[in-house]
Amino acid sequence: MTGSAEHAPQTLPRQTLWERCLGPDPDTSATYFEGINETLPGILRSPPRRALELGCANARLGEFLKKRHPGVHYTGIEMNESAAAIARTRIDRVIVSRIEDIDFDREGIPAGSIDTFIAGDVLEHMYDPWRALARVRPLLSPDAQVAISLPNVRNLHVLDVLANEGSWKYATHGLLDITHIRFFAFRDCLRLLDETGYALQDVKCNIDQRYQELFQSHLGKPVVSLQLGRLRLENLTASEFQEYCTLQYVILASLKAPAPPAAAAA
Repeated sequence: MTGSAEHAPQTLPRQTLWERCLGPDPDTSATYFEGINETLPGILRSPPRRALELGCANARLGEFLKKRHPGVHYTGIEMNESAAAIARTRIDRVIVSRIEDIDFDREGIPAGSIDTFIAGDVLEHMYDPWRALARVRPLLSPDAQVAISLPNVRNLHVLDVLANEGSWKYATHGLLDITHIRFFAFRDCLRLLDETGYALQDVKCNIDQRYQELFQSHLGKPVVSLQLGRLRLENLTASEFQEYCTLQYVILASLKAPAPPAAAAA
């Protein structure tokens, strides 16, 4: 006997990546907020005393730095309510807001009071990361250290898939995380700093694990050529080759020195 359509099992439509990850109630796993970028604390040059982190998530990094530097007062900014609730158990204070909406004076963060500012794996998710960095600048002490991490869009995997498959393939995480809305290569990172009032002090390259063996096999060669399917890259310098193998840049910056006053006219 053939079952009627009325009693046939219903197959729900498969939810797309954008339906799962975007919108007012994204399906973001807890692990998304629980990660820690281990290169960020290592790039800091001095123990933080008053730290501010943009996009602190579950505050794993803040928790780590507070254990390493027990005297630091650590404030996080986090929009996600669930992540902020966990962060409050790990750091001194969490401001649940977009950075654009924060009245820092009202929040008790006066000008010149922050000696360590961290923006790890967050600026690429923002519509206007430039204004965010510019807005933080008055809060920083003259000797402040600024640690930033940004994914590298000039990456072999991105280029390979784009050139050979014709796709800018968004994913739930990684270089083409579907929630990324800004993309940076290394020169763009430098421009981001320069245009917002910061000076580069140090940079570390997190090599993409997919190309770790390739990177090591060509390390030290002055010129490298690569074949990616039908695409060939010729005569790459050592620095260009490293850039293509880099997944992420971790950057240490400081406030840019003020320009010297113009000489008075004779």
